[in-house]
Amino acid sequence: MTTEQQRLQDPAWRQWGPYVSDRQWGTVREDYSANGDAWNYTTHDMARSYTYRWGEDGIGGFCDDKQQLCLALALWNGSDPIIKERYFGLTNGEGNHGEDVKELYYYLDNTPSHSYQRMLYKYPQAAYPYTQLIAENRRRTRQDPEFELLDTGLFDEDRYFDVFIEYAKAGPQDILMTITVVNRGPETAQLHVFPTLWFRNTWVWGDDSDGVPSQQPQLSLQSDGTVLAQQVQLGRYVCHAEGQPDWLFCENESNLVRLYNTHNGARYPKDGINDHVVYGADTVNPEKTGTKAAAHYVITVEAGGSTTIRLRLESTGLSDPFADFDAISAQCKAEADAFYASIHPAQATDDEKLVQRQAFAGMLWSKQYYYYDVSRWLSGDPNSPPPPPERAKGRNHTWLQLINAGVISMPDKWEYPWYAAWDWAFHCVTFAVIDPGFAKQQLMLLTNEWFMHPNGQLPAYEWSFSDVNPPVHAWASWRIYRMELERKPPGEEDIRFLRGIFHKLLLNFTWWVNRKDESGNNIFEGGFLGLDNIGVFDRNAILPDGSHLEQADGTSWMAMYALNMMRIALELAQHDPVYDELATKFFDHFLYIAGAMTSIGENSQGLWDEQDGFFYDQLRMSDGNVKRLRVRTMVGLIPMFAVEILSDELLQQRPGFRKRMEWFQSHRPDLYSQVSRYTEAGKEEKRLLSLLRGFRLKSLLSKILDETEFLSPHGVRAVSKVYRDQPYEFTLDDTTFRLAYTPAESDSAMFGGNSNWRGPVWMPLNYLMIESIERFYDYFGDDFTVEYPIGSGKQITLKAVACELTCRLISLFTLNESGQRVTFGQHPKYQDPHFRDYVLFYEYFDGDNGRGVGASHQTGWTGLVAELIDRKYDSLQG
Repeated sequence: MTTEQQRLQDPAWRQWGPYVSDRQWGTVREDYSANGDAWNYTTHDMARSYTYRWGEDGIGGFCDDKQQLCLALALWNGSDPIIKERYFGLTNGEGNHGEDVKELYYYLDNTPSHSYQRMLYKYPQAAYPYTQLIAENRRRTRQDPEFELLDTGLFDEDRYFDVFIEYAKAGPQDILMTITVVNRGPETAQLHVFPTLWFRNTWVWGDDSDGVPSQQPQLSLQSDGTVLAQQVQLGRYVCHAEGQPDWLFCENESNLVRLYNTHNGARYPKDGINDHVVYGADTVNPEKTGTKAAAHYVITVEAGGSTTIRLRLESTGLSDPFADFDAISAQCKAEADAFYASIHPAQATDDEKLVQRQAFAGMLWSKQYYYYDVSRWLSGDPNSPPPPPERAKGRNHTWLQLINAGVISMPDKWEYPWYAAWDWAFHCVTFAVIDPGFAKQQLMLLTNEWFMHPNGQLPAYEWSFSDVNPPVHAWASWRIYRMELERKPPGEEDIRFLRGIFHKLLLNFTWWVNRKDESGNNIFEGGFLGLDNIGVFDRNAILPDGSHLEQADGTSWMAMYALNMMRIALELAQHDPVYDELATKFFDHFLYIAGAMTSIGENSQGLWDEQDGFFYDQLRMSDGNVKRLRVRTMVGLIPMFAVEILSDELLQQRPGFRKRMEWFQSHRPDLYSQVSRYTEAGKEEKRLLSLLRGFRLKSLLSKILDETEFLSPHGVRAVSKVYRDQPYEFTLDDTTFRLAYTPAESDSAMFGGNSNWRGPVWMPLNYLMIESIERFYDYFGDDFTVEYPIGSGKQITLKAVACELTCRLISLFTLNESGQRVTFGQHPKYQDPHFRDYVLFYEYFDGDNGRGVGASHQTGWTGLVAELIDRKYDSLQG
């Protein structure tokens, strides 16, 4: 094992990491309003003065795993009206396409133990254009692009600082911080740099519930120039700052005068350092004690030059903390290089390795301490005014059991500083490449009793835990188990994990069956299921006449869920035969769902359209009639994901299960005829369980691989391109609903206008599609070919199709023939040498040109590209 892999065997190395959020303001946790207006209850303007209840935010933050003591960076260029302590962005109501961070920062490196990590923040030398960004985006319509920081012209003459933030660990509780400031501009420039240390406020609320003592901790300047940090549970730490900075102290408590015009707050409140530096106010403690402290450096950097600042936070009280500082940092960097050398495919290009390593870095930097006690949040704190009575029946009021207090993988620590259930599953699959232990721990965390509702539902996301995300967690669990199995010697499979997650998911599967099958006919109505505005109308709404949507995707997800659970049960049955019956149960579920999709009730045609060769949603009217929504979207492709391959060897070992399969063939031919002929052996005597037979698979692929429909230069679109010129329309009760192909930002107000499943390429569903096509290849082999692309006359195997789609997705990030990365779009600055190799992993991508759209740091599920790079070379070797 590499040194990094050895570290992962010791939990102590995980105690400190990048667990500080990029944004805490504007979150549901900090919202105590009567109407649930989280974005306006705590704003960016309030954030410097407002003490957060549930977490902290900062730039390049580092903290312990309970977020008791935080270390982050603040900056001031001498022109801004405030110190830059946190990233700025637009709220959902301010942006013409919803919320969006308006900063330039990049996660460049990180290891799973956080023994080494590095990021970059680009800070303008002129005043930051807060007002201009808000005003111009408000002026623009949904038909206009977003107005970004680069569009202001501040970076045109390179008048900015590149601020590199680097952490290395000499030991589990010995953290080295290096800040390197590079002046990219043509003239000498001055910068104020504030490495900032502070305690999360746990003392003003009364008794707490996340295991952190409520006694007030303390930071204090010592005679030797170090800062002593003391807290009952965390213990004693010493912060060493090189040189002789001016240490400024205040309290991490709200400025009640500024916020509420009340004068009974702290003498030196949270924004005291800001007011002292920017306005010269007497707002820092002359006694040099408090719960927030910043080492104030004023540096002058020549044009093209750089300046380095070093700090060390450790628990023993070193007498010469900088003697071995550079050697330790260099060693940690070398060990990170060695670790990733063992991860990268040997045949990958240097550029692919760069993309893969930054994808992993983004995921590792996006870990966050997440604290949310719903019962406490609803009822309020002993030392605070009670929340408004409307909250008792408002958002998340049925989730009283939910107490989250731990480190969680986040989709994006600014735009989504809260977990989303199905994003989480995709994160874990990528994490399994570099840290399978963390991947498994995260899946188990989501399904434990502090998260899962007593009725078996998994919490969807902070804005509404009761919404429904696609049930992909059994798939992720089985995928991670198999990935780890490939790296372990025989007999070391983690059956304990597989058994534990299976029993938790059994509860969740039962919830789906009991709560989301409206008519008891095995057709599932899950709502928008994470695909937001992909429908003709809001798929999460209840129609006034009692009609309800019978969803091709909801039903297909459940067919996939049943097959995943069946396969896990068959694996567990190898160790305990009692699981044979559970495998049979899920096989039965799969067949009944398959039958329902094909024929639902009397005079129903099911969800498969024979004429179009496509799966469609249908609307079941209150009078029993059915209207089919004949629109080609990703919804109709999701049935491909319900596919499993069983080896003949496995079936020979499970005679009871095999007998049940044969029973359905002879006793329920109506169901058997609706799925793949699983009694017929394919390549290497394998058996196929799928919602698709060969002709249905070819029919769907004829749309997927058609560049005038789903196939884009960089992946598979969410909606067919045919609706660009001829939008789909559907009329219900004299109201006409319309869906048009929109390749990038949404032109719809649905879901706040910042969601778009009506054309762009989304990484997670592309990933599942590739995996499904590979599984079909495992059964059909080389004899099954399809035209690729449609109209070319070229026939290729399904394995080749999967490889081609994989390469298209990877090409979003890698340098093209022109030396550019298409994800950056056409802005020339992004192709600058000081920008080009800093990769952003966007939420989704323009269906026409691959430009990155949506959240710019959503490495969570877009980080799947790291695993796809592995998959590309596995496929080429295989």
